[in-house]
Amino acid sequence: MDFGTALKDWRTRRRLSQLDLALRAGTTQRHVSFMESGRSVPGRGMVLRVAESLELPLRERNGLLHAAGYAPTYPETKLDDPAIRPVLDGLRRLLDGHRPYPAIVVDRYGVLVAANDAFGLLTEGVAADLLAEPVDTLRLALHPRGMASRVRNLDDWARHILERIRNDLARTPDDRLARQLAELESYLPPERPPSPDHLGFAVPVRLSTSVGELRLITAITTFATAADVTVSELKLETFLPADAETAERLQTANAVK
Repeated sequence: MDFGTALKDWRTRRRLSQLDLALRAGTTQRHVSFMESGRSVPGRGMVLRVAESLELPLRERNGLLHAAGYAPTYPETKLDDPAIRPVLDGLRRLLDGHRPYPAIVVDRYGVLVAANDAFGLLTEGVAADLLAEPVDTLRLALHPRGMASRVRNLDDWARHILERIRNDLARTPDDRLARQLAELESYLPPERPPSPDHLGFAVPVRLSTSVGELRLITAITTFATAADVTVSELKLETFLPADAETAERLQTANAVK
C-alpha cells in the first residue's frame, strides 16, 4: 500500500477529517490532502508527526515510514535479546510483588511471556497441550479444555474478551488477531443478548478452583513510553480479588505452597 492510501485509511479508521489531522499534526488541510493524493511527498519528520497524531502503535508507525520510503525508526528487539533483559527483569519483579494474586505478561497476541506462581491456581485442570509453550492465554481462557469449563459466568467473561479483541481490530487491523478471534468464537455458542441485570464488563470473572470460587477483576497495563516495538506491545495483566472471600482464599493458597 502506498503512503497516501495508507494515510487516508488510518485517518478514516480514526474517524478524523483532513482538518482534524492537520490541526493535530501542525500542518494544513491542503497538505494532508496533497499527501493522501500523492501530490506531496512528506519528509520523514512529517510522517512521524502524522503517525503520532493518529496514535498509531510503533509497529504501524514503522509501516507508515516504510510506505513513505523511509527506514523504520523503532527497533524490534527479540525477547531473548540481552538488550531487553532489564525490562523483563523489572516485569518479573512486578509479577512476584503481586503475589498472592495472579499476574501475567503477554505479547500483542496474548502469548504468555511470564507469570507468577499464583497464576497456576487459575490453570488448574487445564489440558496439558494448552499449557505447552508458546502458551496462548486467549485460547487458554475460552477453550472447552481450558479455563472455560470452570468459569461460572462464561457468557459475560467471553463477551469481555471478544469485545476487547474486536475493539483492537477496529483500531488496528491484524490478520493474525482476526484469525484468533474466529478461533475463539468457534469455541462458544452464538452470543446471547445480555440479561436485564447485566452490569457490563465490570462484572468480575467467577472461577471455580480447589480453594473455592474466586471472583476476580482484571487490570491491563501497557507501556506507552516504550521506544521498542516489542516492549510497546507487552501487556501486564493483573488479577485482583473482587471481595474479601477471594482475597482470603488467595492468601490461603499462597500459604500452602
